This record gives sequence, structure tokens and C-alpha cells, in this order.
Amino acid sequence: MKDMSTLQKLRLQYKPRLPAILKSGVSSIKPKLGRPTSSIADADKLKEMFDHNFGKPVITFGKGKNSSYNKKAIKVGVVLSGGQAAGGHNVIAGLFDGLKKVNKNNKLIGFLGGPSGIIDGKMMEITDKIMDAYRNTGGFDIIQSGRTKIETPEQFAKSKQNIVGNGISALVVVGGDDSNTNAALLAEYFAKENAPVQVIGVPKTIDGDLKNDMIETSFGFDTATRIYAETVGNICRDVNSARKYWHFVRLMGRSASHITLEVAFQTQPNVAFIGEEVLAKKMTFAQIIDSLAKVVVERAENKKNFGVVLVPEGLIEFVPEFKTLIKSLNDVLAKYETDLAKLDSVRAKKDFIYTKLEPGLASLMKSMPDGIESQLILDRDPHGNVMVSQIETEKLLVDMLDRKLREMKKEGTYSGKFAAITHFFGYEGRCGFPTNFDSNYCYALGYNAVMLIVNGFTGYMSSIRNLTKDPSMWNAGGVPLTMMMNIERRKGEDKPVIQKALVELDGKPFKAWAAMRDRLAVNDEYLFPGPVQYYGPAELVDATTKTLQYEKGKK
Repeated sequence: MKDMSTLQKLRLQYKPRLPAILKSGVSSIKPKLGRPTSSIADADKLKEMFDHNFGKPVITFGKGKNSSYNKKAIKVGVVLSGGQAAGGHNVIAGLFDGLKKVNKNNKLIGFLGGPSGIIDGKMMEITDKIMDAYRNTGGFDIIQSGRTKIETPEQFAKSKQNIVGNGISALVVVGGDDSNTNAALLAEYFAKENAPVQVIGVPKTIDGDLKNDMIETSFGFDTATRIYAETVGNICRDVNSARKYWHFVRLMGRSASHITLEVAFQTQPNVAFIGEEVLAKKMTFAQIIDSLAKVVVERAENKKNFGVVLVPEGLIEFVPEFKTLIKSLNDVLAKYETDLAKLDSVRAKKDFIYTKLEPGLASLMKSMPDGIESQLILDRDPHGNVMVSQIETEKLLVDMLDRKLREMKKEGTYSGKFAAITHFFGYEGRCGFPTNFDSNYCYALGYNAVMLIVNGFTGYMSSIRNLTKDPSMWNAGGVPLTMMMNIERRKGEDKPVIQKALVELDGKPFKAWAAMRDRLAVNDEYLFPGPVQYYGPAELVDATTKTLQYEKGKK
């Protein structure tokens, strides 16, 4: 047996808690169907695209005699899709235990390496021995993950061949909004092909942007934000001790600022930018720098030449002028790809690009530090677009703020000292040991998916609700995947997508932060949450995120 840390050994023994309804046994769990549903928008187009699955009712599991569930032995496939999130192994554990509880001859098949494993037919059976080595652990290493999308006719055909050909009658897709959109497309494809395969989705993303009235949070968000908050809290303690540095911390979350908002609640830094607010106010980068300078100056007047600033990974995309610049750069780099390839130096490439941009955008690009400017034109994703998530926004902020403060010193409007340290916390939060909340939540999501499968449902996402209560009081059921969709224009075509949930500026969480931030900018009210706790008082180890507590009126 390989060596294990003490925590590894102890976490393997943790017994996740199920909602009471799921503990009652499948023959006593009766699905209750709500009214037919629609979509977030574009109902007519989506109904046409998902003729077999659109409009299905929300499902709630309640107590009642149920003799019509599938009692025959079945094979269920599971695939992990997209980036890692703490709790993925417990989703699989919930699936495994739920299947064996219904029928000991049921089998769980893991597709290896993400959706490409479905296309290529790479799979393995999950056994007791395998499963028991991964319970309550972080990571996706039991079957790994991948970012392949199943979207071409050939890929769909191969998926059908490998799933049906191996006697698999249901597929569970564990992923974010894009992955679950793919799950919806697979469910519709199998229905059109009269293939006997059900598809169930599970909500996963540390970014927290897969949520709605029926999906209160995605798994992994709780664990990731606690891991980030521990380190940010340590930095807050450090600045309060050393009192000579400004720390700029960039946190994961490209499309939404949920992580930054939650970590701000847990640590109470001096500044936390919320990208959605920047976009709504149409703030320029100069205005962002001015707002930072105001805080730095005010604190310096109180002999506080230190502080902590949180920056969401996608901040730069929320600034309208940068959004326009990035779009223009993508167009220029695609149009003049051949010309740029002939240029030997980065300097020559920059000079060429300046001539192809509008004068205002060229000036904006020239105003950036060389390193950031180079990242904008050199780091590209597989589609040839700027890799915004790789741009070191925190360093850009520091550089431009430093310039601003130097100008103010010359003008005599600032006399403090400014020394900055930058950080990026990203991958550190994805694969940690899941918190008790995520351990319980993920196990329930997997177990609940089994109940959806054996009761014959397809095209649904596993839904566990009432999450601010004790796990025994959580509600279980399913929400139609199409209910969360709208149409977006991508690569010149209308595409169905599950809508990302951004930070709502009129929502309780953001309003709570807005009410305290002016005070925190000047005062030092830092919180130090410490490391994730797994054992101890319930209010310490089982509490949900501050975001969820605000949303459900618990704060």
C-alpha cells in the first residue's frame, strides 16, 4: 500500500451525509413532476433544436411507494469534463453506492480522459477496491478529465457506438455550463436516434457561475474559495504585521467574479474589484487606477502604506475599452497571420499591429507594460484568440498605479510610500481535499443521479437544494437541462448554451459587499479564516459559503 498522509487516511473514513429522502430507499422515493418548463430565453429556437427534451417538468423526489423503477441490472457510464473541482471523486462514489444499493449487479463504467474517452472507447469499470481509494479526496485522477467537445456527426456516431456497443444505458456528465450543454446535445441525439441511453448532468465548476433557482451552487466552489481565503487571510495578517506592502491578488474566475466576492466576504480586504460592476459602470482602466489611487492616498494619510487588493481573473475583459481592444486584436491577428509570421522580433510584430488598430486602441496598447503587451499578441488559445486568463492583470494594475502615484508625488498630492507584491491563486484551489460541505453535496449529487436514471429520466441535471440547512434536510430532484439555456452567437452561428450566472449587482451578496467596502478601504478589519477544517463544531466545519447564506437570507 502506498504511503498516505494522516489526513488522507482520515478522509477515506469520512461518511458523507445524504438527504433524508435519499436514505429512505429507492422503493420509497417517488418522483413528483412539476409543470412543463421553458428556457431562459429563445424558447422557439431551443424547442426546435431539442424537440425530444424541451419543456420537461422539474422533478422533486418525495416519500411514496414506487414499484415502477428499473430493477434490472444496468451499466452506467460517467465522464469528468473540463477543469478539476474538489468533490469529483465523491460524485463518482455517490453514483457507485447508489447503483449498488438499487441492484448489487449494477456496474459503473468510467470513461478515461474526459469526453475523448467516450469517442475513443477508453473506459474502465469502477470497483469497490478502486472506489475506496478515492473517497473524499480531491482531484479527478480516478478517471482524469478533458476538454474535448462532442460536436461533429462523426463524434456523435462514435459516442453512440461505444456507449450502446458496450451495453451502457445511461451516461452521467460531470462538468460546467459548456459540458452540460454537451450533455443536453447528447441526450437529444440519443433520443433522435432511438438509442436506449439516458443522459444526466452534474453541476461542477469552482468559478460558481453554474447556478440558478434550481442549482443553488456548483460543487468545488466551497472548497476552492476556502483554500484561497486561507492564503489571502494569511496575507492580510502579514500586511497588518509588516505594514509596508500592498498585496495584489488575482483569483480564478474569468467569466464571473463569484470567487473574488466570496473570498472578500471571508477575508475583508481593503479593495475587491467585481468585474460585473466595472462593466455596468463602463469604467475605463484609468478610472480603475484612479479609484485605487484614492484608497492608497487616503490610507497613506493615516500612515498606512499597506493593503490588500483582490482582482478577478477576468477583470480585463469587463473593461469596455479592453474588451474592444481584445476583439480588434483577435481580428487583426487572424487577418494578418501570414504577415506577422514573417516578422522576426516581438518589437516588429507590435509595430505592425499598431498600424492595423484604430489610433485610440493603438495608444491604449502602447500604454501597457512590455510584458503585458507581449502577452496580448503572443499567447493564443487553440482558436487563435487572446488568452485573457493568462494576462497578469495584477501586475498591470501595479505598474499603472505606480505611474499614477509618481505623477501625484510630483504634483504634491501624494507623499506616501508604495511597494507592491503580486500573486495569482488559481490551480491551488482546484484539487484540494473537499470540505465537508462539498463531500456531502457531491455524494448526494451522484446518488441522486442514480435515482433519476432508475426512474427513467434523461436530459436532466441532478439537483440538490435547500443547501443552507443540515444535509438531512436537503431536497433532491432534477432540473431539465434546456430550462437553463439560451442562444448565443458563436463563430458566426447560433449555438444553444447553458447561461453563465454572473454576479448580480442587485443581488443580496453584492449589496452586502457594497455596504461594507468603503469602510474596509480605510480601516483594517481583516478576517483570518485559517485552513479548511474537517473536524470540530458544526458552525466551523459544515457552514456553507457566505454567498449562499446571503442569497438564502441566512445573513
